[in-house]
Amino acid sequence: MDQIRIGKFIAASRKTKNLTQRQLAETLSISDKTISKWECGKGLPEVSLMLPLCAALDITVNDLLSGEKVSSMDYQKKAEVNMINLMKENEENRKRMALSIITGGITIIAVCALIVIASFLDLPAIARIVLLVFSVAVGIAGIAAAIMLDMEAGYFECPHCKDLFVPNLNDYVKGYHTFTKRRLTCPKCGKTGMCKHRVTR
Repeated sequence: MDQIRIGKFIAASRKTKNLTQRQLAETLSISDKTISKWECGKGLPEVSLMLPLCAALDITVNDLLSGEKVSSMDYQKKAEVNMINLMKENEENRKRMALSIITGGITIIAVCALIVIASFLDLPAIARIVLLVFSVAVGIAGIAAAIMLDMEAGYFECPHCKDLFVPNLNDYVKGYHTFTKRRLTCPKCGKTGMCKHRVTR
């Protein structure tokens, strides 16, 4: 999905209806920051908001996902393209999730191996120190890569309002978590809870 194109289309459609971001946000019971995020191309409306958004802007879901008004002649073709794009996005999210798990696993194995080598091999003190510093660097780099992949692999679902959102890096890192959930604050309802990680919309 071309988020920039869709964002510009949302903004243009909103202005055509003479609505401010705040007015549109109130219609959808969300914050105007969420509208701003969409219009800047930094995210897409979650599925539960697409129909209300389209109704408010007098457009179709197909128009929204295409980022333009779709003529009746092109409607079927655009609908198929949009469906394929959604399927591709979901598949990419699954791959990112798998890569995140693999990266985390490899990092743990590599760090443990380096620490064992530094601890049990007969090495000069300087070599042992260098090996330990290197293992820490490998651990930090691997964890950072796994975090970035995991963050980009789908969305988190608020347990209160069911909104789907992508947290910022600061909130993501600070939130304690289980394997499938992370404690985050929902940008829509403002409540904090254990948000389920979802790969697909």
